[in-house]
Amino acid sequence: MTDGTLIDEVLRGTPVFDGHNDLPVALRARAGYSVEGLDEGRPDLHTDLPRLRAGGVGAQFWSVYVSSKLPEPEAVVATLEQIDAVYRLAARYPDALRIAYTAADVERAFAEGRIASLLGVEGGHSLAESSGVLRSYARLGVRYVTLTHNDNTSWADSATDEPVVGGLNGTGRAIVAELNRTGVLVDLSHVAESTQRAALAVSTAPVLFSHSSARALNDHPRNVSDGVLELLPGNGGVIQLTFVPYFVSADVAAWGRALQDERARLGLSAEPWSWPRAPRPGEDPAGVAAEHAEVYRAAVDDRLKSWLGAHPRPEVTVAQVADHVEHAREVAGVDHIGLGGDYDGVDHQPTGLADVSGYPVLLRELADRGWSRPELEALTGRNVLRVLRAAEERATEPLWPAAPLR
Repeated sequence: MTDGTLIDEVLRGTPVFDGHNDLPVALRARAGYSVEGLDEGRPDLHTDLPRLRAGGVGAQFWSVYVSSKLPEPEAVVATLEQIDAVYRLAARYPDALRIAYTAADVERAFAEGRIASLLGVEGGHSLAESSGVLRSYARLGVRYVTLTHNDNTSWADSATDEPVVGGLNGTGRAIVAELNRTGVLVDLSHVAESTQRAALAVSTAPVLFSHSSARALNDHPRNVSDGVLELLPGNGGVIQLTFVPYFVSADVAAWGRALQDERARLGLSAEPWSWPRAPRPGEDPAGVAAEHAEVYRAAVDDRLKSWLGAHPRPEVTVAQVADHVEHAREVAGVDHIGLGGDYDGVDHQPTGLADVSGYPVLLRELADRGWSRPELEALTGRNVLRVLRAAEERATEPLWPAAPLR
């Protein structure tokens, strides 16, 4: 077994630069966007400041996800509310978090002992087919846009919807070009393989997969095929391997499909969770959070309890996550991998990786398999920092603020 010295050295030199954390929407749903208590510990969440520190996280792409079921103009409003939540987080905990727009900002935050906080828009529906909205997000510090979420847009196919566009249409290619021009990363998690290949063919900057796993180990539509992984070195991009059990384990994916079948048999909606509203001006955040909690409780049908008792969810191990990391390294190369946990975006994570304090557990597993310090540092943060810098250098009209806010 590897002792903790190597992992401590890795995380001091190159902290984890995670690709995807859904804390903003978790705060919307559970706290009415209140940002209080994160310095003391929030056991109801996967994420708080003490556990980020324990996990060696030095930079975080905070997902400003909104439901792809929303009409696009509403999605824009909700995305701005999500962006506001991240800025409020950083303002409430200035000694721990620092808004970052560039690779240099990230490195400055590392040096100051603060966690660099960047923004990732999860789904092209949040653009509402508007170049002006895209540029406005870029000026606010959005550093990646995931081209779709679970549903197609009019210009790109999603991995979990019926294909319509055939990858990217002309509007989609123009959006990729505008992302490249403004220095915003093209994120290819959630999109169909046809869309991945189309974007890789036209992007002039390295791309990102902010939270995906290897399809060769689990044939899930959200995972990335070896054929696409083989294209990453030519583009310079990075896949940030995720911990989501449904993507890591075929057994969990099968269990999830069986659960959906049982919900359908009982006449229940496929998804009990509904998009939570934000507090209106003057409303008590706690009251809005309680309202959403009641809606969620009412949607959980007691008839499922016996099925769940008879069909327990399979557990996923750290070793299985490490298998995906190693497979991506074998196919794409050690310079094209990273980590994207998707904390607070799913209800359950692998054993040993239950919250954001778990990254060292995975790093120890990889070290025990023979990974060197330089290889671990490439995985934790060096690769994605390189991609961020490359996107900045290739931008012809960078729109992030000249001086970071403190």
